[in-house]
Amino acid sequence: MLRGCLISSVRRNAKAFRPLDKLNKHQIRCLSLHEYIGIDLLKKEGVPVPRGSVAATSEEAYSIAKDLDAEDYIVKAQVLAGGRGKGKFETGLRGGVQLVFSPEEVKNISSRMLGSKLITKQTGSKGRLCSNVFVCERLYSKREFYFAITMDRSFNGPVIIASSRGGMDIESVAAEEPEAILKEPIDIITGLTREQGILMAERLGFSPVTVEQAADIMIKLYQLFLKYDSSLIEINPLSIDISNKVLCMDCKLNIDETAFYRQEDLFRLRDWSQEDERDVKATKAGINYIGLDGDIGCLVNGAGLAMATMDIIKLHNGTPANFLDIGGGATAEQVREAFALITSDEKVQAILVNIFGGIVRCDKIAQGIIQAATELNLRKPLVVRLQGSQVDEAKELMSQASHLHILSFDNLDDAAKMAVKVSTIYSQAQKADIGVTFNLPI
Repeated sequence: MLRGCLISSVRRNAKAFRPLDKLNKHQIRCLSLHEYIGIDLLKKEGVPVPRGSVAATSEEAYSIAKDLDAEDYIVKAQVLAGGRGKGKFETGLRGGVQLVFSPEEVKNISSRMLGSKLITKQTGSKGRLCSNVFVCERLYSKREFYFAITMDRSFNGPVIIASSRGGMDIESVAAEEPEAILKEPIDIITGLTREQGILMAERLGFSPVTVEQAADIMIKLYQLFLKYDSSLIEINPLSIDISNKVLCMDCKLNIDETAFYRQEDLFRLRDWSQEDERDVKATKAGINYIGLDGDIGCLVNGAGLAMATMDIIKLHNGTPANFLDIGGGATAEQVREAFALITSDEKVQAILVNIFGGIVRCDKIAQGIIQAATELNLRKPLVVRLQGSQVDEAKELMSQASHLHILSFDNLDDAAKMAVKVSTIYSQAQKADIGVTFNLPI
């Protein structure tokens, strides 16, 4: 539990958050599910949603459209990234959400989406692969709202975040019209009451004939939020159609990773192709890794020690490039994988290793460091601080590996100062296009 909380704190400091995260600073590790999965779960809970289904081929998409027999259709690329509508495919197709008017057009558009990468403001230039499309009927909305439930420490529990400015970038709304964002804490014991739901619907501006519908949907969404151990459920837009029916037009659903043992069926649906490659490797190696924006790579055993290491780097005006906890029983192979993860980040200018040998022996860690640095042909400055069991043997091993030029320290404060110093030198040298090698201890 402590490790999960500490990892949550690290994520709170990362900058590459999704839109809602700028409204809610607290973020925890989570499973992100595709829209079509969220829509299916909503349907099972009795929440009104558009008719539709998921397709993996253009032929399947065509068949779904024929069965829907709608006047118009929406084809949505199933990519875990915000800004799909304004994205661009490698094929040249603009927009990951397309309005089309016949099953034949559904087939054509799907063929241009499937197997291609969608590039949005959140994916970066690499984009993310579209392996499925969600084909649904087009519904006509009179009004659109934003509605989300998330966990927020400032409220000590779940909170509703909503706005009458739905169907648009909620991040921009929060920045330009903060007064348009409404928040309503939910008592974790009593849950979301009907009175709260009705009041929130009225505050948002739902018409009298739709207030009860909206409140009913809000209560069902909260029940789903609890049932699936969610950290976030986001509906954008929550709409009123031309017949005054309230519907959830899409669904973003995140599940708390610590609930894996209760939500195994959902975790089997995880789409690894949508995950950061480093996160995938870290998970397979049993390493807790979170990429950040700094230039000092950190390799630490223990979540608390990792947080303290990051704090002391910041204290000396440095910036950590990652949170990385290899755990108390780390092996040499895990150390190697950890180094591979750190060095795969081009921003890293120096690496700080901080290990307390309690369960794990320092000499075993030293062997892993030497092996990893040698195999990976490490050229970046390596600052190491080891304390605990077999520390003298570890220091002897590192002193014998003179070809690696490891900068060894007994004191964490001194080690952090050195890591900041060498990373600054390395960074400045790169900016000036000057080659730098650290051949002697500084």
